[in-house]
Amino acid sequence: MFTRAVSRLSRKRPPSDMHDGDGSASSSHQNLKSTTTWASSLENLLEDPEGVKRFREFLKKEFSEENVLFWLACEDFKKTQDKKQMQDKAKEIYMTFLSSKASSQVNVEGQSRLNEKILEEPHPLMFQKLQDQIFNLMKYDSYSRFLKSDLFLKHKRTEEEEEEEKREEDLPDAQSAAKRASRIYNT
Repeated sequence: MFTRAVSRLSRKRPPSDMHDGDGSASSSHQNLKSTTTWASSLENLLEDPEGVKRFREFLKKEFSEENVLFWLACEDFKKTQDKKQMQDKAKEIYMTFLSSKASSQVNVEGQSRLNEKILEEPHPLMFQKLQDQIFNLMKYDSYSRFLKSDLFLKHKRTEEEEEEEKREEDLPDAQSAAKRASRIYNT
């Protein structure tokens, strides 16, 4: 039953192994029109390494990068199998994002905060409720502002310009064929 729950939840959440550890993309232009994909849902944005990189840039400017970093850390945590590694990661997540002394504290409801004692017996879904809160905060707040941001719009324009250039590169052959045909009929 536990395995089914993890499997079901992993289908609802995008995989975090699609981005590099530093959030950078392996290729900045993996496919054209990635902005269209990013604009369709936060889930799609988080599945694309370049999307994560751009969203992090935006959140950094808004002083809320810790939200996406926490979300990504939780995704990574859920994949951890080794008990000792899971304990270490749970403590790291707690100390970095959840403790009152956290360096990058996320804003979660008070009653949702974890007691340090739970870190002794970690399980893959121990941060799920908090992760869902942060996901919803990003989805209904930061994400909509990101889609209207200069950063996103500039990237979208660049993509559109690249696509237009690609179309124009393909166009001369079609134009020259049309011109040749026109010359044949006009002579």
